[in-house]
Amino acid sequence: MADDLFAVAAETAKLSRAPLAARLRPRSIDDVVGQTHLVGPGRPLRQLVESDRLTSALLWGPPGTGKTTLALAVAGTTDRAFEQLSAVTAGVKDVRETIERARQRLGERGQGTILFLDEIHRFSKAQQDALLPAVEDGTLTLIGATTENPFFEVNAPLRSRSTLFRLEPLEPADIATLVRRGLEAEGATADEDAIALLVDRSGGDGRQVLTSLEVACALSDYTSVRLAHVEAALGTSALRYGRDDHYDVVSAFIKSMRGSDPDAAIYWLARMLEAGEDARFIARRMVIFASEDVGLADSRSLEIAVAAARAVEHVGLPEAQLNLSQAAIHLAAAPKSNRAALAIWNARAEVRDGATGEVPAHLRDTHYQGAAALGHGDSYQYPHDHDNGWVAQQYLPDALVGRRWYEPSGHGDERDVGERVDERR
Repeated sequence: MADDLFAVAAETAKLSRAPLAARLRPRSIDDVVGQTHLVGPGRPLRQLVESDRLTSALLWGPPGTGKTTLALAVAGTTDRAFEQLSAVTAGVKDVRETIERARQRLGERGQGTILFLDEIHRFSKAQQDALLPAVEDGTLTLIGATTENPFFEVNAPLRSRSTLFRLEPLEPADIATLVRRGLEAEGATADEDAIALLVDRSGGDGRQVLTSLEVACALSDYTSVRLAHVEAALGTSALRYGRDDHYDVVSAFIKSMRGSDPDAAIYWLARMLEAGEDARFIARRMVIFASEDVGLADSRSLEIAVAAARAVEHVGLPEAQLNLSQAAIHLAAAPKSNRAALAIWNARAEVRDGATGEVPAHLRDTHYQGAAALGHGDSYQYPHDHDNGWVAQQYLPDALVGRRWYEPSGHGDERDVGERVDERR
């Protein structure tokens, strides 16, 4: 009895000294903030947990999106025993001991076991293989958490036996909810501009925002958190960047690249990054710009913009600022042409206005029985049968022959494209 009392007292003391993020861990799936596509009413993970039919699962997402939180919430909602290991410190011996305890529970009282394995991508192939038999025969249900793509980092046999749940960065409203819960837990209040700065700088990372809030509360002596306390906790000054600023600054960024001014483009990029703008949003805008404003004048621009967007997902900030900078400078310095964009805009407008027609018989599908009897494919000339890989033939409906939607510019590489197109026309 005394040992139990001491254990409870030690656990209580430990929890009271734990970081704010740990103290705010939800006790059930109803307490989870964000990830409504997984745990909202009627959503898949909630249904599986509430019906106690959850099989092995992989939680994949950026840091601070609630992978551990979600696993603990599942533990609080189910009747199954819950064990937790970290792939950073656990080895095969720990895994085997966990499996043995799970077998005893199942045999002695019919209770299943959930094993939460954090950082599962750090487990070697041999360590992951040690889990496979127990997952296959239902001895335990595995919940693995990873920030890395499980298709690359988790063994195929283990992955194929698990349901993959993708977690997204928390929305600003979710981050604000976490901040207010944190303030309540710390017995403090905060000015609205202080809360807004925490939300703006969170990058969708719930754990990071609670860590920053904890420091800000300590700096305020757990009374009223002000903007200066948050700035000190974040190690940065607040920039004025409200809703209007968001649209104005990104507009200035796009127009600077369109105007071929790399210095201005980099300045506005820096403003966005310093204000905590979502790097993925910036990357998406550059991918669009590469086709809308550069187009065929420099076809490599789209490749570079897409590569920068992938780098943002793979590397993340702050390092991804280098990839964004390289892409922004290339796009600004590249020759410009909006003719590819105009081509699709104008063609779609005409289609909406009724510019339609039947597919010419020689262009119709021939890959089914009876197509030849209908005349499909008759007289079609295969371009690769000709010396220069091109042959003159009709590709538009009869009513639209001679219509042009793509008019090449004389800028950059598009000059050569235009010469080829004009020659064939």
